[in-house]
Amino acid sequence: MHRNQIVAYCALALIWGSSFVLVLRVVEAFGWIGAVSLRAFAASALLLVIARASRRTLHFGGRCFPLAVIGATTVAGQLIALSFATPRIGTAMAAILVATIPLFSMLIGRVLGTERLAPWSRLGLALSFGGIVLLVGFPAAPVTADFVLGCASSLFGAFCAAFGSNYLRRSLRSVGPWEQTIGAFFFGGALSLPLLLFVPIPAPPRVEDVLYLLLLAGLCSSLAYVLYFRLVAELGATIAISVEFVVTLVAVSIGALFLGEALSPVQLAGGAIILLGCALLVGLLPRRLRRAAA
Repeated sequence: MHRNQIVAYCALALIWGSSFVLVLRVVEAFGWIGAVSLRAFAASALLLVIARASRRTLHFGGRCFPLAVIGATTVAGQLIALSFATPRIGTAMAAILVATIPLFSMLIGRVLGTERLAPWSRLGLALSFGGIVLLVGFPAAPVTADFVLGCASSLFGAFCAAFGSNYLRRSLRSVGPWEQTIGAFFFGGALSLPLLLFVPIPAPPRVEDVLYLLLLAGLCSSLAYVLYFRLVAELGATIAISVEFVVTLVAVSIGALFLGEALSPVQLAGGAIILLGCALLVGLLPRRLRRAAA
């Protein structure tokens, strides 16, 4: 990666790693559907206004269906799952499960024929699966149906994000990151909006709630996804999405230091094993260590 890509990678990790705190506040105020639908519309509208004000020319190329697929998976699927899961399992736990996105990305790429599983990748796959078992099976608090449901939701969101990233790489090469972000969030908001009939906003939001929503939309959606879609186009889906490793470290640190969230020793070991397994999967470890693992 060159310098600009490294800066974008690190900025993305910090933005997304700290976003879990905002997610908790916004979900509390708007519900887990409203938080996503309103956030998506706000992010799309904000980028569109900035593009018009800066006289940036947007070329969507008539790619409505691919953008709708990205909106349904990377935006609606992932963010709804995350909004549902985070209040139930905590930011640290949700962040560690988010680190499985590269695992799903590698598996989907393998099915699509765009990824090849080396011996160390197969070991990484086995380690990641074992880490998930430790993470879900040995929590600091008693295992409840709500906890299991939150874990399942978080893993489903990780799968949606991985699928959307691989699909983006294959189907939207001719569309720029601004257009991808505007279109994906518009369709994500439109597809999730009808669900408000079943999960309405719990109470009229306060002014500070709206400000939190706009901050989440502007920083963690508009800016972050422009950076992310650019990295996917330049580096490929699996390498770009490996930023979730650093996101996990940032979010777990925030959860432990500022929110008082606890993880059992077995869960901490499981999280470390997931990170190691995913690092093997995407080839981030030094070649000497990969050879030893193989």
